[in-house]
Amino acid sequence: MTNDKEADERQSFIAEARREQIIEATIATLDEIGYVNASLAQIAKRAGISTPLISYHFSDKNDLINQTLTTLLSEANAYVTERLKEGSTAREKLRIFIEARLAYQGTHSKHNVALIEIVFNARTPDNVPYYKLSDDGEDPVVYALEQLLTEGQASGEFREFDIHAMASAIQGAIGEYLADQYLIAIVSLETYCAEIFEIFDRATKADQR
Repeated sequence: MTNDKEADERQSFIAEARREQIIEATIATLDEIGYVNASLAQIAKRAGISTPLISYHFSDKNDLINQTLTTLLSEANAYVTERLKEGSTAREKLRIFIEARLAYQGTHSKHNVALIEIVFNARTPDNVPYYKLSDDGEDPVVYALEQLLTEGQASGEFREFDIHAMASAIQGAIGEYLADQYLIAIVSLETYCAEIFEIFDRATKADQR
């Protein structure tokens, strides 16, 4: 019985490692040749495996793309939420949030490209583009941002403002940099982080009267 359990665990570990390998190859393929050209054969080529092996782990291309999207989002979210633990005040957390969101994407450019390729090219079985889908679940990163803004208001660090509107503005400023290659070319990541924090530090700061 013990040997059977160990064999099952080993098989499960191997299968999970293979799935991770295929997802990483999918990210690389999306980055290199885009969603439209990212066939299972192209993904298998970059993973160094046979195309049928992908079908053993994923039901079809849509399943693989959806699993890749989930991985991309969860890894980015985990990085930001872990970094936020370093802050002791709402103001510190706001700075960390902005830096972490930009730094992760800045050091994971392939992941960022893959995410954009999926969101703007993938479609549901009903032919609805992913970017038009409503987000039924709560985004952990957006939730963390709204929480720190709420905490800042409660502690008196931040002035009164609409939490959702401010969170949207902060997310928009971050997203603008990540999506604008010209801006990335002329403004360094460090400079943009500093400027964006300065803007929103002033925008959120409680009135000192």
